[in-house]
Amino acid sequence: MPTVNLFVYICVPKWIFQLFITKSAMKYLKSAVLFSLAFAALSSCKSTGSDARDAARQDVATTEAPAAIADPQGTQAQQPEVPAGPTTTISFGEDRHNFGKVKDGEKVTHTFKFRNAGNEPLILSDARSTCGCTVPTWPREPIAPGKTGEITVVFDATGKVGGQSKRVTIVANTTPPETFIYLEGEVEAKAGN
Repeated sequence: MPTVNLFVYICVPKWIFQLFITKSAMKYLKSAVLFSLAFAALSSCKSTGSDARDAARQDVATTEAPAAIADPQGTQAQQPEVPAGPTTTISFGEDRHNFGKVKDGEKVTHTFKFRNAGNEPLILSDARSTCGCTVPTWPREPIAPGKTGEITVVFDATGKVGGQSKRVTIVANTTPPETFIYLEGEVEAKAGN
């Protein structure tokens, strides 16, 4: 006798099947019973495994720093690695630049100048914007104490009609590790649009 039939005959008295179910329907009922048991078995295994995973995650969460930071638009961005070692201070001559009014499709370029105001070499590990229309470039080599550097930001105004405020996040061996600079202005529609 196949395993399916044996299981059904052991768990459910045969007279119940004879009373309510025809032989052709019994085939479908056996399948339904087996499916239900398999689902119950898998569900119980899954919850046991997820409890163990949740406990492991709690252990990890208390011993490791978070892997991602949220941007103002609510999406997650991967957090770059902050250089290890002593920290220093970064000082910008201006942290906001207003480019005024530009036409849709133009590109605006501005260079932000900064100084290492601390006593340790300044190492910039990343400079990023939350929008692909704003692209920063930054020095990759360490900046000695008292020396200066530049971060150039290019804003592409294509399709960005209206008031704009683009934030650039600089990650370095500073406390706190993130510093913000802003490129602001207004983009006007092209004539005839």
